[in-house]
Amino acid sequence: MNILIVNRYGDPQIDLFSNDLEKLLIQNGYLTSTYKENLLEKSSQIFNPVNPPDLIIVLGGDGTILLATQRMPLQVPLVGINYGEVGFLADLEPEDMSSFITLLKEPLQLETRMRIELRINGKVIGTALNEALIITDRPAKMLKFLIHINGKVAEQFRADGLIISTPTGSTAYAMSAGGPIVDPRVEGFLMVPLAPFMLSNRPHLIDSSRTVSITLETTKPAKLVIDGQTEIHLDANYTVEISKSANPALFLDVGQNFFEKINRKLRHL
Repeated sequence: MNILIVNRYGDPQIDLFSNDLEKLLIQNGYLTSTYKENLLEKSSQIFNPVNPPDLIIVLGGDGTILLATQRMPLQVPLVGINYGEVGFLADLEPEDMSSFITLLKEPLQLETRMRIELRINGKVIGTALNEALIITDRPAKMLKFLIHINGKVAEQFRADGLIISTPTGSTAYAMSAGGPIVDPRVEGFLMVPLAPFMLSNRPHLIDSSRTVSITLETTKPAKLVIDGQTEIHLDANYTVEISKSANPALFLDVGQNFFEKINRKLRHL
């Protein structure tokens, strides 16, 4: 098995742990390499698509895991070792390293995580594992949204912004904005208004088989932020179309129960 290690950039503690991890993997007969560049460099890809690794181990927090999925030219299995604050996406802690390697074997047991594909005028502009955020460029100014579902007007409202989240992302920004925690095995779009003008504008969970579009009915400058990493300027009357990506993220199943993990990690918040 060929394993790629991806570290959060510029953290000496993680670099030391990464060295120990690589030595242990080699001792157990695995081929290893380490991606040593800065994931924030937008042009970088973490591996050659002609010769992809069988597994990626990410050392860092949720931000590093999100960046790693963005920098993959194609989705390959991934597991995170948490070196962040909470780490909802990381299933392992540093002290789990030895037992994890002992139990690692092929075929890999995987869990697919739905991603959202975003398009403007039919052109794909990005893919989100956690969420896409539409927000004003001008603080204290509201945006006006028009939502179509299956070609029909579903809602029209004003708010500071709108989060379009995957079930995976329901424990991230969407949860902070008052959205529900969604089982990641559910496939749908979670739409959570940010500080809506009317209290009747509540979060919606929409089945991923439906066609959904969001039109900005405003002259105020706005931007689309994908997974907290990529920012795209939106002009007035832009329509963002969202759909289920054909290429889900692939997470290694290490036997953790989702609800037990959420209960445990929420205690640290």
